[in-house]
Amino acid sequence: MQKYFSKLYDYFSHVLFYFSIGLYRVLPGNFHRVILLDVDLKFTDDISKLYDRFKLFTDDNIIGIGREMQPVYRTLFTQYRNDHNGTRVGDPPPHGLPGFNSGVLLLDLDRMRDSKLYNSQLAEESLARLTGEFTFDGYLGDQDFYTLLGMKYPQLFHRLPCGWNRQLCRSKRRTGEEHIFDQYHRCDEEVKIYHGNCHAKFP
Repeated sequence: MQKYFSKLYDYFSHVLFYFSIGLYRVLPGNFHRVILLDVDLKFTDDISKLYDRFKLFTDDNIIGIGREMQPVYRTLFTQYRNDHNGTRVGDPPPHGLPGFNSGVLLLDLDRMRDSKLYNSQLAEESLARLTGEFTFDGYLGDQDFYTLLGMKYPQLFHRLPCGWNRQLCRSKRRTGEEHIFDQYHRCDEEVKIYHGNCHAKFP
């Protein structure tokens, strides 16, 4: 994982940013579901309601995750987008595929253990094939892996509403691109969790 998803910043080369991917292999079999949270979060509602999202998983879903709320992956998929005119990869919501943010993760450990598809993607040759297919050179650890996997196999993921991971970071907002940024950053839902990424201040 580190070979493919930590190339630009040493910060994301730390094992901390990858352990969610294989946590199901480490925890005993009597651990069935886990919620993983970044430390820069502020809850405005009961965390049990987040746990209730597991009930909304379809039969194919193994992970619950929210979308990325900046045009990060619009940039990281630049070559793929140039080579595939009209692709939704990297486009903003509601119709695009903006990628994922792993600040809030719901892991169904039993399903992760049982999923032949998911486990097959952890092999070195699978990672090489997947990153090659999307001409992808990432640097954000596990969320790069989940984003790539979601582009190819969206059925594995339950997408959390933006209110459950309302990211506040605006580091990718550039002059002249405000309209593009706002399409990614906008969230019209009631906020349950504020995510103060990039040292952003909570409201």
